[in-house]
Amino acid sequence: MLSIYEIAQKAGIDEEYLEPYGKYMAKINLKIFNKLRERKGKLIIVTAMSPTRFGEGKTTNSIGLAQALNRLGKSAIVTLREPSLGPVFGIKGGATGGGKSRVLPSENINLHFTGDIHAVSAAHNLLSAMLDNHLHFGNELGINIRKIFWPRAIDMNDRALRNIVIGLGGTSGGIPREDHFIISVASEVMAILALAKNYKDLKERLAKIIVAISKDKKIITAKDLKADGAMAVLLTEALKPNLVQTTEGTPAFVHAGPFANIAHGTNSVLATDLALRLSDYVITETGFGSDLGAEKFVNFVSRVGNFDISAMVLVVSIRAIKHHGNGDLEKGFENVEKHIENIKQWNLPAVVAINRFPDDTDEEIQKVMKLCEKVGANAAVSEAFAKGGEGAIELAEKVIDAVKEGKTQKYTYDWDDLVDVKIEKIAKEVYGAKGVEYTAEAKKDLKFLKKHGFDKLPVIVSKTQYSLSDNPKLLGRPKDFTVTVRNLIVNGGAGFVVALMGDILLIPGLPREPAAHRMYIDDEGNIYGVF
Repeated sequence: MLSIYEIAQKAGIDEEYLEPYGKYMAKINLKIFNKLRERKGKLIIVTAMSPTRFGEGKTTNSIGLAQALNRLGKSAIVTLREPSLGPVFGIKGGATGGGKSRVLPSENINLHFTGDIHAVSAAHNLLSAMLDNHLHFGNELGINIRKIFWPRAIDMNDRALRNIVIGLGGTSGGIPREDHFIISVASEVMAILALAKNYKDLKERLAKIIVAISKDKKIITAKDLKADGAMAVLLTEALKPNLVQTTEGTPAFVHAGPFANIAHGTNSVLATDLALRLSDYVITETGFGSDLGAEKFVNFVSRVGNFDISAMVLVVSIRAIKHHGNGDLEKGFENVEKHIENIKQWNLPAVVAINRFPDDTDEEIQKVMKLCEKVGANAAVSEAFAKGGEGAIELAEKVIDAVKEGKTQKYTYDWDDLVDVKIEKIAKEVYGAKGVEYTAEAKKDLKFLKKHGFDKLPVIVSKTQYSLSDNPKLLGRPKDFTVTVRNLIVNGGAGFVVALMGDILLIPGLPREPAAHRMYIDDEGNIYGVF
């Protein structure tokens, strides 16, 4: 690895803005934005087809693409989300790429890194503690104990914490009530960290977090509990983007980590903004398929950050295509085709990256290439895992050509559409649904949104990543299906409404054989098994 000072120099970051965390990691002081006034880079979004439970290699290909662009003489930076400890110790393992296309130091990034997610957990739980403390000392705000929305948070997969009772142990133990935990990356505080443009914006967003309803039906916020100032203090360092490097010494920003099947699923607005001011090309990975992370980036994040997307890369694999076609490539390709259509409906050039695995045959690869050609999409085989940047040269060349098309992105919905109109447009145009149904609870939520003036907020849909529908068992390209909205949750600080579809868990559980079983350190303190 190169020293973080060399990586900063490569990226064009003056040493005065660098705040090192050891030899190979650093935070960037936000004062750098006073110097770098204009954006010059082209923004490339990396998304995927509907994945298998192991993922299809978006992070690896994002890193490989950035490395390949640098090999071609372009300046490129990759911007990624921070890994959550839940998946690291669960099924998926780490989220720093793989093979010769990784961000380094992988173990540090996958574990505690610079402490950002710990800061999010602390800020979230401070608000929880201050809420229950307020109840204990007389409940001056008149909070309705049955209308408390704010849970606890922990950065771990732990099914036992999904439903709990707190306040036991007598009068000194607080007010007994039902509560629950969510994983920290599902916290609104994480969404706020990823969206805030500066400290002023951070403080204003934290103040607007809705925690409860009072007995006289007024909204109670973090500001009402006088918690927003201390929460912002806890997030002071976390707001600064993190600089690291790839296996080929390409600068990388790894910052913030909202999930895409729960939240908006991309790295911070600040990191992407900074990268666009420093380089010719910025590669940003969005979570899961075009129906999740990419949809949210196009319709929400790009508007918040005022970003113009130049092209979109769709990562596919033979494994996933077969999965969606029950072994039949042509049938499974229908899933890929719908994701290509989504990219085209946003008026963006689509480049398909066929992420090659060792057991893929040349015949299978050629068949997918021809199917891509048939639906009018450029495709390239990527061997970023095995060969690093060299294995993604063809992909990089096709991305450069795609950017030259100079298209202007379109959106699925108008910013001022009502929430239910936004949901219907997303469901029909992006998922391919024939309609949307609402539970009785969701209908009550719609009335609540209208009553309190939240009925025109942007929408973040929380649904399964395994299907274009809200049913994980409907593989391929489902037809004639409806999606069901179970609840609508207002994230007042983040500035969006979460539409809960299907049975999405806000805190996952560990599998029978978690990745944690394979992790250990040797007698010298070297870490193994964290990938």
